[in-house]
Amino acid sequence: MSLIPRPGFTGSPLVRTDMERENQPYFDAAVASLSARLLRLDGLKPVLEPDGSLSWGSLAEADSDTDLALLGLIDGKPRFVALDRVDMRQDQRGGTLQGAMAMTEPGAAATYAAARSLVDWHNRHRFCANCGHMTTVRRSGWARFCLRDEGGCGAEHFPRTDPVVIMLAEHDDKVLVGRNVNMPGKTYSALAGFLEVGESIEDAVARELFEEAGVTVTEVRYLTSQPWPMPSQLMIGCIAKVESEAITLDTNELADAIWVDRDQVRAALAGEPEALFNMRYPMAIAYTLLTAWANGA
Repeated sequence: MSLIPRPGFTGSPLVRTDMERENQPYFDAAVASLSARLLRLDGLKPVLEPDGSLSWGSLAEADSDTDLALLGLIDGKPRFVALDRVDMRQDQRGGTLQGAMAMTEPGAAATYAAARSLVDWHNRHRFCANCGHMTTVRRSGWARFCLRDEGGCGAEHFPRTDPVVIMLAEHDDKVLVGRNVNMPGKTYSALAGFLEVGESIEDAVARELFEEAGVTVTEVRYLTSQPWPMPSQLMIGCIAKVESEAITLDTNELADAIWVDRDQVRAALAGEPEALFNMRYPMAIAYTLLTAWANGA
């Protein structure tokens, strides 16, 4: 058995038909197919069947004036999501994670993650970042173009993913976990931060750990990654050896940080009442990193 469990939001059975996204007849045929299915969403939250599977409906459920995105094929059948306008002010994170944890199908959360991120991106990018003109859905829902023949500048826009490093600092067979200023009392996690322009993964890990906890990195090793669809990050999971356990907290980011050994990590992952800390979301890559480290990875 692998020491590194599969992170949440990975392993979708979707066959992404990128080679056909410019092929309008292919898209039209997929829409007309009797086997085509539409992923049901409540805003940006997943809709589940009573057995915990994703809920798929007929394309007739989509509003006639709503664009569709072809997610790909599952079992050879076209799968779509409607690019509805949603209220971006709503806090969707909790509902997303609770719904994902209830999913029973292998890879279902990853299929949902792709759809959610795509709907979110279209809602945020209806206007061209270059000239401000209204953009038009293209490439079977996987792009927006600022069309010259509609008064635009001709720019093409594609869904983006923002890279984030998330890491465990390691020293003397202990790792560092932190409690964000917005987290409740015993909830700790791996430290994380966005990778900045002009940085390597290793540089970003070292910078973030020094900025947030004042520890100096000597070595970085990559473990695994995870798409995080709130709204669209790629979490890059690492373990970093550091010079010492001396901590200087950035109190704007962290309320606390503690060094924990493998037994304390195992107790937290098991949800033991007397555990030193707890983990809120098994779907999060921090859970995967801690599990892998506790397993000896």
